[in-house]
Amino acid sequence: MSSAPQDQHQRAKTAWHARSIDQTLAELETDEAGLSQTAAANRLEEYGPNEIHKGDDISPLEIFISQFKDFLIYLLVFAAVLSLAVGLLPGEAPNYVDAGLILLILFGNGIFGFVQDYRAEKAMEELRELSSPDATVLRDGVKRTIAAKDVVPGDVVVIEQGGAVPADCRLIEATNLETLEAPLTGESASVGKTTDTLDPETPLAERSNMLYMNTDAVMGRGKAVVVETGMRTEVGGIATQIHEADEGQTPFQEEVDELGRRIGYGIVGLIALVIVVQLLFTQASTIAVLLTAITLAVAAVPEGLPAVVTLTLAIGARKMVDKNALVRRLPVVESLGSVDVILTDKTGTLTENQMTVTRIAYGSDIYEVTGTGLDTDGEFHHDDVRVDPDSIDPVLRCGLLCNNAEKAPESEDQAYYGDPTEVALLVSAKKAGVEQTGVRVREIPFSSERKRMTVVVEEDGAHTSYTKGAPETVLERCNRVAVNGEIQELTDEKRAEIIDTTESFAGDALRVLGFARKAVDDPDADESVLEEELVFLGLQGMIDVPREEVDQAVSDCRDAGIRVVMVTGDNLQTAKAIGAQIGFDPTGAMTGTEVEKLSDQELRDVVEDVEVFARAAPDHKVRILKALQANDHRVAMTGDGVNDAPGVRNADVGIAMGIRGTDVTKSASDMVLQDDNFVTIRDAIAEGRGIFDNIRKFVNLLLSANAGEVLTVFVGVLIGSALFPELFAAQSEALILTPVMLLWINLVTDGLPALALGVDPKAPNVLERSPRSTDDPVIDTRVMVSILTIGVTVTIAGLLVFFQTLGTTESLVSAQTLLFTFFVVAEMGIIQVIRRRFGQPLFSNRWLIGAVVLSLVLQLLVLYTPVADLFGVYALGLAEWGYLIAAVLAVLIANYVLSLVYDRFL
Repeated sequence: MSSAPQDQHQRAKTAWHARSIDQTLAELETDEAGLSQTAAANRLEEYGPNEIHKGDDISPLEIFISQFKDFLIYLLVFAAVLSLAVGLLPGEAPNYVDAGLILLILFGNGIFGFVQDYRAEKAMEELRELSSPDATVLRDGVKRTIAAKDVVPGDVVVIEQGGAVPADCRLIEATNLETLEAPLTGESASVGKTTDTLDPETPLAERSNMLYMNTDAVMGRGKAVVVETGMRTEVGGIATQIHEADEGQTPFQEEVDELGRRIGYGIVGLIALVIVVQLLFTQASTIAVLLTAITLAVAAVPEGLPAVVTLTLAIGARKMVDKNALVRRLPVVESLGSVDVILTDKTGTLTENQMTVTRIAYGSDIYEVTGTGLDTDGEFHHDDVRVDPDSIDPVLRCGLLCNNAEKAPESEDQAYYGDPTEVALLVSAKKAGVEQTGVRVREIPFSSERKRMTVVVEEDGAHTSYTKGAPETVLERCNRVAVNGEIQELTDEKRAEIIDTTESFAGDALRVLGFARKAVDDPDADESVLEEELVFLGLQGMIDVPREEVDQAVSDCRDAGIRVVMVTGDNLQTAKAIGAQIGFDPTGAMTGTEVEKLSDQELRDVVEDVEVFARAAPDHKVRILKALQANDHRVAMTGDGVNDAPGVRNADVGIAMGIRGTDVTKSASDMVLQDDNFVTIRDAIAEGRGIFDNIRKFVNLLLSANAGEVLTVFVGVLIGSALFPELFAAQSEALILTPVMLLWINLVTDGLPALALGVDPKAPNVLERSPRSTDDPVIDTRVMVSILTIGVTVTIAGLLVFFQTLGTTESLVSAQTLLFTFFVVAEMGIIQVIRRRFGQPLFSNRWLIGAVVLSLVLQLLVLYTPVADLFGVYALGLAEWGYLIAAVLAVLIANYVLSLVYDRFL
């Protein structure tokens, strides 16, 4: 036997389901005894590990360097270099203080951003660190347990009930084998498997002779030969689509970057203007001109903006973790708050992903069963009245005995082993207290051809056969029926009644099974004998029920102006029925096949009205997503299975399920719901909207303060050069405010208080507002007007304080000290003016109160300690404080009145 089959790349598109067993084994150069250890080792070296690649990891160094790739950062570096360069001029000493403070802030911001981004990346790495499962293979004809990553093409794997499928395989033996393929196809029900050769055009969900990586065997056993591993599997193909998708920046990232660029360009233009004006119209020296340029750069650059944005998003991310939402990329916190459409899968997201018996027919009566999932607490109701389930014991007992599911050991994570349908029958029996009786002596297994299963049970020396299966198949083998504990002849009228009941159940999207029994003399009789002249017992209808709280969560999202659209792999009838229960409008529901027939433009028109899409394949989901995005929607997409991953990656916000979600989907996502709860999405959206409000607040604060500082320096230099030409021309220190003063103002006012705004509580009506529009910027008209009015009023008041003091005392130090302190105190009050616009009470944020108090204390330390010499200021007296506070109050009153005006008209 050679060590490797033909080149795997050439086999990439092989229709293995259309190959016979002999053809498959021959093509893979193996046999039913499996590979030899040597051959397997050679193939592992050639094809590599059986793993799904998750992309290249980002190194800590790359994360750190990325913190400095910003135009505003470049501008601060330029200001620091220029500050040092001035010291090289004749007669000037190097200005290490200014340059050192600028670089210190720069490095501190970089460290802070690195810590936040690195922590987020490490948290997601830990989530992705899932232990590799094992696989049972035949090597040299002997069963061996190996790591699934060591499986290679040509290996023969042994599949047992409850086991995971390690790779894509072609079945060569199958005994009552069923697999759960919901992670790949979205189907809730298990899929029966055969070894038959299929038509090449058979769709993925119907390839009954194939097993796929990341699916599980829930019933029976089998053997299969591995045909594809790693990235060549169906899961790997989806992963490739994910890696090929352009992750790009979020709209908020782009907006912050663009804001930084615009501020930077404006600063450069302003500096050039001031230099030209000073050189042409004043007698200022070259050194004075350069110092003014440095001062303007420091005053204008909102160096706290990147750090504050990062911290606010990080605070929001931490809050979301507390609410079971793990954010992988910080800017997504803001993006989630502006989402206006959620595309959600049904299975496991809106529903429990567990079949539950909800309706039973016995005789002529219909019984409703309460309780969902694996919870054995439930009640039985008839005509809305609770009844004793003893009356329907026969149909429940048949479901319990004709069943291969079993209770898992207490030490296991899962509660049951087996097919979800059979588990549902066990649970319904246990709700009624029905206990296992008798001993099974024979089984005639279910098959897709027979559509039924029969067991023979010995009870007290007598034998009884129990049959369950498709209602029409069971019914045609019955000649009697159980009615209220009595056995009656199965008349045509009664037969029609049972058929009508079955159709009624199916019309409500229930999966329906029929149950029958009879006493037998010979348990070894032919199956045709055991399955004839049966007594029809009744029907059990089951469904993958909606999660208990999901209807309220969906309703809350709609109240918040967010459309919720269900996109599922289930059939149309089931999707419509489940959707109707949750509150979706099934009118106009479409299938994936119908989506395929639409042009891109037609789909863009359709997606605005349709709330339910059924039988949707991965490419259908991506088309629906992109159609909504083309209509200028910001779309979040939830997903748990592998088939959701491409859409999750391409969504504006991709949301994976943490419990049921596959590793591939988690890696593709922006956020992981650790509790798989749709309510968590609602809470995350509210948090995102509150965070965006906070971002707007501190952007308003930072730019308002910087606007006031820039205007004060710019206008002050021009006025000073006109009123005090000798002073402003002769001394290099004759500035309105020095760079060190401006850096301090930015540190104590734009720093701590702005950071504290990041934890401002969200407004009570945050989920009653419409989502933020895609063309609604951080600096909207209201924020821009606020920035301008605050900047102008602060400039007017500040220059009056400066020049009145300078004219009275003829002391530049006195004028600078008052203006310096005026800015600190005024900006503390302006914070509250800005918060009022967002409906925040004065004392609702204790962190902000503490930040304001601390900032004022720090300012007092600068004025009344030896540190004053470093800043070139002196201790203010009471009269000066009174004058200064009056000026601050005038600014606050003016801005409060102006805010009332533009609140009315904007």
